[in-house]
Amino acid sequence: MESGNRSSPQLRRAACNSNVERMKTTSPSVIVIGGGIGGLSAARALHDASFQVMVLESRDRLGGRVHTDYSFGFPVDLGASWLHGVCKDNPLAPLIGRLGLPLYRTSGDNSVLYDHDLESCALFDVDGKQVPQELVAKVGEAFESILEETDKVRQEFSEDMSIRRAFSIVFDRRPDLRLEGLAHKVLQWYLCRMEGWFSADADTISEELLPGGHGLMVRGYLPVVNTLAKGLDVRLGHRVTKIARRYNGVKVTVEDGTTFAADAAVIAVPLGVLKANIIKFEPKLPDWKEAAIADLGIGLENKIALHFDKVFWPNVEFLGVVAETTYGCSYFLNLHKATGHPVLVYMPAGQLAKDIEKMSDEAAANFAYLQLKNILPDASDPIHYLVSHWGTDVNSLGSYSYDEVGKSHDLYERLRIPVDNIFFAGEATSMEYPGSVHGAFATGQMAAEDCRMRVLERYGELDLFQPVMGEDGSVSVPLLISRM
Repeated sequence: MESGNRSSPQLRRAACNSNVERMKTTSPSVIVIGGGIGGLSAARALHDASFQVMVLESRDRLGGRVHTDYSFGFPVDLGASWLHGVCKDNPLAPLIGRLGLPLYRTSGDNSVLYDHDLESCALFDVDGKQVPQELVAKVGEAFESILEETDKVRQEFSEDMSIRRAFSIVFDRRPDLRLEGLAHKVLQWYLCRMEGWFSADADTISEELLPGGHGLMVRGYLPVVNTLAKGLDVRLGHRVTKIARRYNGVKVTVEDGTTFAADAAVIAVPLGVLKANIIKFEPKLPDWKEAAIADLGIGLENKIALHFDKVFWPNVEFLGVVAETTYGCSYFLNLHKATGHPVLVYMPAGQLAKDIEKMSDEAAANFAYLQLKNILPDASDPIHYLVSHWGTDVNSLGSYSYDEVGKSHDLYERLRIPVDNIFFAGEATSMEYPGSVHGAFATGQMAAEDCRMRVLERYGELDLFQPVMGEDGSVSVPLLISRM
């Protein structure tokens, strides 16, 4: 653009059409598509930098794959529920600290289970017999040894391979690491938890965690969502179907045909939605961007929350069922331990989660309850239940991203890189922390700063606005951490 045209207000807006809703402002404008943590993070930062911001969200609520449900009479997170990395380096820690939101620590730094420590579990076989804790610990040590060997195997081979194939090679080389009988079943349970962590099956997973272990959000993530959204122009029930980018702005069309115009757009919709081509781009995205969308994996983990009138289970953080295959294993999070409420959350992942999504909510809740009844025959009937459907929900079409076998880890960065005046945010655009809430939050901040620089540089107004990234030396507030 020629410098002589920079001050022309006409160039700050896309051409006027009768069905185009325009932001009534002289300051730069941005449309944020997606009201999850990534989108809200970007919108908050841009709003605070004096941009005019509009958030278009397809759901009737904000938060995206963060969903705190109150129908039990208290908060239960049906989506993300942990802060992965309870430390000052976590970009979400200052906000959570300022809000005074308590965390319940479920693991330290070196837990082989990623999100829990070994001593916090009670495992049972399918006949309801509890696995001796000494065996659980012994298999945990073996699992760590196996993982170390798989790292060596995968470094030897030039081609990428799945965790399961690497395990197979390790067992061929090191028969002494093979486990039989009940120990083998416990090992399958460890693999099952790894699948839950990556929300995918072990034969599709290709393998940076912050220190501090993992903390469960005792009051749910909704206060974080509400804080980020405060004062923003949010349009719920606005499913975006088309994004047209021009040299002088973007036009965003929603399902009912209404079009919104702005200087730039931040796209923070889930990877599954991008993969489904629900949003059409005009002109189409570059081939490298489309390839990144296609090649990143999207996995599935769901939650079935069972609310009981009393506690009848052991006072541990989670219950597990061990089996011959990962598919047959089960995992229940004990919310009573962390929150005081009599709730168990069944958390299937991978293929099992896909199969359960085909059931009705009642059938899914019954399935989870039968798994519980197998190990605790005296279990009382639940009084309420909640079931998530992240895989079939058209607004998510999956839980979170992961590295597929044979694909480059830099796909996350390729997905993040802007295209003209369109910027990208969300957990699937985080090179360092994909699949995490703080990863989504951080990419929202990055997208906001990239957008701010690009738009203001274009109009020669970089000196008029304060930095987006909160460089105000705000006082750090310690996180409230408990371990009952």
